[in-house]
Amino acid sequence: MRTYVDVEAAVTLPRLKKITGKLLDGLANLCLAVAGVMLVFLIAIFGWLVFGRYVLNNTPTWVEQAALLLVVYITCLGAAAGVRGNSHLSIDFVREGMPEPFRTVFRYVADLFVIAFGAFMAYQGWGLVMANLERAIPMIRLAESWRAAPLVICGVLIVLFSVANIVSRITANASNEGN
Repeated sequence: MRTYVDVEAAVTLPRLKKITGKLLDGLANLCLAVAGVMLVFLIAIFGWLVFGRYVLNNTPTWVEQAALLLVVYITCLGAAAGVRGNSHLSIDFVREGMPEPFRTVFRYVADLFVIAFGAFMAYQGWGLVMANLERAIPMIRLAESWRAAPLVICGVLIVLFSVANIVSRITANASNEGN
């Protein structure tokens, strides 16, 4: 009896993992790039505020509301990218000081908490988006939902990046056990 090894499937899993990793890294970099552009715009509008107030003696009133909106987007996009790069705020010295079996378990527990937080943020953010479609942000005349939209975007990205971290860890452990 002959046994056939599916060579194509064996090659596909690492390749798929690599492609998925590159796509998710690209998405995280896109988040950082968009946040960076927004940060530049934020600095520019504050420059306009100072110029208008002290040079023209005519303060642009829309700057404060636009700045608040931009800060929410910048923060949320940066936080999501931080989850992908494992550079988000965490206290890991306790976990890393534990023996190996506990360390591994607590890594998964931490990822599950981050997933729960991201899902909660996306769910509650969606409720805020839907509840504020008709309300306008003063001075800039956008729907108030635009303030809550980053919560949904960030929550979904946090869940996506955290699940990818778990899958990456599981597949890395599985391939290490196979060697």
